[in-house]
Amino acid sequence: MALWFPSLCFISLLLVSISTAASPPPPLIDALLPNGNFEQSPPASKLVKRAIIGRLSLPKWEITGLVQYVSGGPQPGGFYFAIPRGAHAVRLGNRATVSQPIKLPAGPGAYSLTFGSTKSCAQDEVLRVTVAPAAGKGRAAAAAYVAADQPLQTLYSTDGGDTYALAFTVPYKGGEVVRISFHNPGVQEDAACGPLLDAVAIKQIPPLTYTKGNLVKNGGFEIGPHVFNNFSTGVLIPPKSMDKTSPLPGWIVESLKPIKYIDSRHFNVPSGLAAVELVAGRESAIAQIIRTVAGKSYNLSFAVGDAKNGCHGSMMVQAFASNKTLQVPFASVGKGAVKRASLVFPAVSNRTRITFFSNFYHTKLRDFGHLCGPVLDDVRVVGVRSYKKLV
Repeated sequence: MALWFPSLCFISLLLVSISTAASPPPPLIDALLPNGNFEQSPPASKLVKRAIIGRLSLPKWEITGLVQYVSGGPQPGGFYFAIPRGAHAVRLGNRATVSQPIKLPAGPGAYSLTFGSTKSCAQDEVLRVTVAPAAGKGRAAAAAYVAADQPLQTLYSTDGGDTYALAFTVPYKGGEVVRISFHNPGVQEDAACGPLLDAVAIKQIPPLTYTKGNLVKNGGFEIGPHVFNNFSTGVLIPPKSMDKTSPLPGWIVESLKPIKYIDSRHFNVPSGLAAVELVAGRESAIAQIIRTVAGKSYNLSFAVGDAKNGCHGSMMVQAFASNKTLQVPFASVGKGAVKRASLVFPAVSNRTRITFFSNFYHTKLRDFGHLCGPVLDDVRVVGVRSYKKLV
């Protein structure tokens, strides 16, 4: 028996070592912020009508200025607040702010914020979103990882369901606390007027890799921002001029208006778990720069469809690759149909830009205030042996 004991110890230690080495990495962050839906209310003693009194009175958040805690439904003065993701939200008055410190995992990485917001008064409103290292004792405020002004004057849905995403990259090597802030920079005649904020979530963006046989990264749009479980009208991805780190990794929104990220739980998508909807015609274009070999020919293929969300009409998606272009007509009857198309193009350099946009503007058949459009999915680029033979 004495001869077996050392062997058993060695085997046990080996199994423990193998188990430790093979243990999976910690799961990526993908959830609401603490009290990110504002359903934990301030104490009744800290509310004067709807105004929150005290910097720390809103659970998990810090506030400055006139911040109101509001419920969905009819409001005094004839207003109606649509809060589709829950029962409560906060309303940011003149120069008001809500913020929250969050500790991120150790190591550099990219993150996206998803937040539901809409304007609460008739005038134009803006929501300033900032993520910056949290200042501590003896530490000066550092430059923000993201600081963007999100305009709210264009409503993409009439039910208060507009949802936006912004992304940021942190270059640090150790765990760090960042402060996420939402601020109303405006000054209105009615000091209480300002954006409604009703849900905030954060998601860690995994590193992108190529899919074998496809030169397009994230061609199926499977990697994107957090999508709220209980309600979604899609997530608006801003243009690159507003956010240098895209919440839709691999892709560039190179236009004045956003594109919309949609998921298969709430919409019909041609394949996989997600797709993008081109909701602002030629004003919402999406592109990617891929690696090619000059002189070689490639085939660009993609799927076009409708999200089965009431968007009807004659649609047209236009695709560009190198010096070639293709127009793909698509007649939508709102039943989730899909059409596939392809374009063969010669590469003229070692980098080739592929671009897509919708030629027309669309709204829902029974809701003319709800912007919509064709769905793009399953984008692939593969090399072909001979361009001349194929054309």
